[in-house]
Amino acid sequence: MRHVDARVAERHGNAVHEFVREKYASAARQVAGGGGCSTAESDSCRGDADPVTSDLYAPAEIEGLPMTAVNASLGCGNPTALANLLPGQTVLDLGSGAGLDVLLSAKRVGPEGRAYGLDMTDEMLELARCNAREAGATNVDFLKGRIEAVPLPDHSVDVIISNCVVNLSPDKDAVLREAYRVLRPGGLFAVSDVIVLGELSENIRHDMEAWAGCVAGALGEDEYRSRLGAAGFSDVEVQVTRTYSANEAMGESCCATTAGGGALASAFIRGRKPAGATGNNG
Repeated sequence: MRHVDARVAERHGNAVHEFVREKYASAARQVAGGGGCSTAESDSCRGDADPVTSDLYAPAEIEGLPMTAVNASLGCGNPTALANLLPGQTVLDLGSGAGLDVLLSAKRVGPEGRAYGLDMTDEMLELARCNAREAGATNVDFLKGRIEAVPLPDHSVDVIISNCVVNLSPDKDAVLREAYRVLRPGGLFAVSDVIVLGELSENIRHDMEAWAGCVAGALGEDEYRSRLGAAGFSDVEVQVTRTYSANEAMGESCCATTAGGGALASAFIRGRKPAGATGNNG
């Protein structure tokens, strides 16, 4: 399905970005208004029993954090646990949403470290900054921008995390090139994302609701590995953590085109920028 993603990027990239942005803006507005994602009308919000988003964090991890950060978390894993963050490191969260993983990262890297969150949605950025103030986090920064064009210098980050966001991009090669660029030599790319087990139909691949639902833009395991390698990463690993159908991922409001849409999985995906790397690999 490689060429499907390339065509989407060429023909519909801006439309995908705008549709996804509005879906997640709606989720942020709902949480900020006190509704919580479990009661939101937005298809982007998930309930406590959702097979993709439920039970991703231990209670002790999120204890004391703002509930608006927890309730607006729409991920498929726990990349802060995956990344094994160390004191003093600089971390970047691609598509940081309401800031939960940024706040967790900030705790792990400590006052000598830094945690950046990057998001394209104003409403999520506002919510994240409020959450950071409420949490008393002083070693965080939330940046506005797209994950295909990271507003940070070359070789400025030790670890990149992301939680069910890379699949939302219509140009994943640009995302991975940017991740490679901003990582320091030896830096770690460690994300949670949705992957496809098998094939998805062309109808699903071009369905906007399925894109916003983290289904249509998902890569297969082999393709994820191949694209990370093409971007320059080594030591690539893909670890499946849970599986579900396209219909389960989209919920009861799933568009008709996803019926029988095949299996998906949440996965931990790692890659490392080689210690001796020079330049930006394109």
